[in-house]
Amino acid sequence: MFRGKKYEESSKLIDRLKFYDPAEALDLVQKTAKAKFDETVEAHIRLGVDSRHADQQVRGAVVLPPGTGKKVRVLVFAKGDKVKEAEQGGADYVGAEDLVAKIQNENWFDFDVVVATPDMMGVVGRLGKILGPKGLMPNPKAGTVTMDVVKAIADIKAGKIEYRLDKTNIIHCPIGKASFGAEKLGDNFRTLMEAILKAKPAAAKGQYLKSVVVSSTMGPGIKVNPVKVAD
Repeated sequence: MFRGKKYEESSKLIDRLKFYDPAEALDLVQKTAKAKFDETVEAHIRLGVDSRHADQQVRGAVVLPPGTGKKVRVLVFAKGDKVKEAEQGGADYVGAEDLVAKIQNENWFDFDVVVATPDMMGVVGRLGKILGPKGLMPNPKAGTVTMDVVKAIADIKAGKIEYRLDKTNIIHCPIGKASFGAEKLGDNFRTLMEAILKAKPAAAKGQYLKSVVVSSTMGPGIKVNPVKVAD
C-alpha cells in the first residue's frame, strides 16, 4: 500500500513493537500529525466481547470535557412545544415528516447527530434502514431519544460523543484535534476509557481490553498499553 512521504517520516518516530503509556502515546500522536489541516485524533479500542450477542453489546455516550474541536450539526425530530424548545436550544434543523421525506427523497445528510422525542420514534423508524448503517439512528442509551431536547442539544454541542462496537468488536471514537495539546487530549482519552470500562457487560469473560490504538487522521497507529489504561 502506497504511503506518503509525511506518513513515512511519522512512522520513523514510532516503535511498532512498543506499547506506550497513554501520555506518551498522545504526545507522539501530535508529533506525527503532519498534515496541513488540524487532524482529528481517534482512539480505536478492541474489546474481548462478541457483539453478535445482545448481552455483550457495549454502547453509550459520554461528554468529552474539552469537546471534540468539531462543529456539530444537530437535527431534532419533534412536534408541538418541543419544536420551539429545540429551536431555542440551538438545534440546526427541527422538523417531523417533512425532514423524513427530505432524507428519503433528496438523500439529504447535512447533519451529524439526530435527536428525537419518544413520541416521534414511530415517524423516525421509517428511516431505520437509512440512518442505521450510518450510525445516526436516535437511541435512548446514547441520550438521543429524550423529551429533554434542550439538554441533549447542549451536551452534543459541548462535546458529547457516542461509542459503540462495530462488527469486529472495535470502538472507534474521536478524542479531539491534534492542536488540543497533550493535556486536553489526555482528559478526553481518560473520560472515554473510563466510560468504556464502566460499560463492561456482565457476560464478558476473559480480558476485556484487548488492544488500544491512537492515531491522527493521516498519521500511523500508536499502540497504548491496555494495562496502563485500566489502572
